[in-house]
Amino acid sequence: MLFTTFAFAGMFLPLVLAGFFSIARFSHSGAATWLFVSSLIFYGYWMPEFTALLLGSICGNFFIGTRIAALKTAGDAQPAEPSAKYWLIFGVVANLAMLAYFKYANFFVDNLNLALGTQWDIGRVLLPIGISFFTFTQIAFLADAYQKGISEYKFTHYGLFVTYFPHLIAGPVLHHAQMMPQFGDAKTYRFNSGNFAAGLAIFALGLFKKVALADGIAPYADAVFKPADAGLSPDIHEAWLGALAYTFQLYFDFSGYSDMAIGLSWMFNVRLPFNFNSPYRATSISDFWRRWHISLSNFLRDYLYIALGGNRYGVVRRYGNLATTMLLGGLWHGASWSFVFWGFLHGLYLTINHAFRAVCGEALLARFGRSRLFALLAWGLTMLSVIVAWVFFRAESFSGAGRILRGMLGLNPEYGTQVLLWNAGLAWSAGMTWCLVLGSIAFVAPNSNRIGARVLEICRTGSRAGSFVAGAGLAAALFFVLLNTTRDSISAFIYFNF
Repeated sequence: MLFTTFAFAGMFLPLVLAGFFSIARFSHSGAATWLFVSSLIFYGYWMPEFTALLLGSICGNFFIGTRIAALKTAGDAQPAEPSAKYWLIFGVVANLAMLAYFKYANFFVDNLNLALGTQWDIGRVLLPIGISFFTFTQIAFLADAYQKGISEYKFTHYGLFVTYFPHLIAGPVLHHAQMMPQFGDAKTYRFNSGNFAAGLAIFALGLFKKVALADGIAPYADAVFKPADAGLSPDIHEAWLGALAYTFQLYFDFSGYSDMAIGLSWMFNVRLPFNFNSPYRATSISDFWRRWHISLSNFLRDYLYIALGGNRYGVVRRYGNLATTMLLGGLWHGASWSFVFWGFLHGLYLTINHAFRAVCGEALLARFGRSRLFALLAWGLTMLSVIVAWVFFRAESFSGAGRILRGMLGLNPEYGTQVLLWNAGLAWSAGMTWCLVLGSIAFVAPNSNRIGARVLEICRTGSRAGSFVAGAGLAAALFFVLLNTTRDSISAFIYFNF
């Protein structure tokens, strides 16, 4: 079920909100169960055949996690420690095996057939929506149970933690400690008009990003990338427009989803972590990854990079760990060599960035940091690197990505013709206007984190401003849902594919 549809905004959400707070007046446990079941219905609406898989994953990880916690807190800790570690290894391997089968089985067999000239066929394995997110969330739960222990053993709360519908399909990747205390807090179950009004406003802001901005510029990206994958070559103007259009489409699509998830959660008095912090303002690639998809970046750092050794075993090992982490991060996004190469590029970028900092030293970098010219050059180089990598992220083949990059360099023979845009009925000038507008918002305008914090502060004062915000948010949300409904087709969020 998409947040942008009337089925969600006009039917599912009002019913779930009304049921949650009505039941909470009599039973907090009943309200949590209601939200858990509602989240399962939300998931099953799209792919009902995989609801049993999701429930099985929840039950299995809950058993393993509580088993680890029980062994870690046992009185006789010495023999319990190895047993807890074995359970952790078993749980992580089981989760990764499930993810590998559904997400990578076809990719592995197809490449094996290509390499060996065989014709093995396992059929087309369907990808359960959101499997990467709910699997990583539960791996983090098992790791936290082993490293920190857990104090919450209620199955309903755990099931809600995993399936909670605002984050279930496309994140953020959550930690047990971030969510479970909220589900056990009595204040979560009391309707709060300030939180509701602010949540409605941020939900509407996310709808605007997705429906108006991301979907608005999407045709310009599609008009270039799809023909390029099919064998046609864009000229320099088309290639740059396509790359820039996708750069902004992806940002406003995923950022819009994250805003909607945060806004929906505020309506239920639940706080989700921010997942974006103006990443296109970053002045280095490491700064970019501290701002882009923050929950995934933190997960890769905490459970992969540090687990591989981090920077504890010398420079060479550190750079190898960075490259490995980003390669696997690329593969996490999808079963495609283009995703792997995207991860490789970011691993290379990070390695160069850290090597540059090591050569310059902190004193010289501090001097550079005081120069506006250096900051502008650093920002430009970072954005260029990110845009080039996005070309591989979007293209469905290396040949398609190559045609885009050659076009960006003016090396394609069709230079100056703009046939691809003409075939799609689009104008280059209109597309660049879109890019300038979206770029201004991404580079200059206050980000939704700051806007949300201010709106929440206003709404919690209980003033008339809160009522105005609620009314404006409701009107805007209805407008964008109706706008989306009138279109020939409704586009899913890009990260639903991952």
